[in-house]
Amino acid sequence: MSCGEPHETDCSEVLDHLYEFLDREMPDADCTKFEVHFEECSPCLEKYGLEQAVKKLVKRCCGHDDVPTDLRAKVMGRIELIRSGETVPEHDVTTVADISGAATEG
Repeated sequence: MSCGEPHETDCSEVLDHLYEFLDREMPDADCTKFEVHFEECSPCLEKYGLEQAVKKLVKRCCGHDDVPTDLRAKVMGRIELIRSGETVPEHDVTTVADISGAATEG
């Protein structure tokens, strides 16, 4: 996605790190770069608005359940593996049923 205009921060970088921006998990300087980009790029701003709305909806609908610590650690571990480009071995992949069961057990 791109509006076709040149930007100091490339659209692909913004979209690759959109959830980090939404969750405020990036340095303030990077947040500022993204905010400037959104002011200049309406397609990225639209994508940001959509993802922000989804995040709010999920929080409203599902934000009241406590997540077991071990489940959170597993999920975060998988995310880090994926971000680093490593593949998760098939035998090590947690299924949706495993996650659902763990969430209701805690």
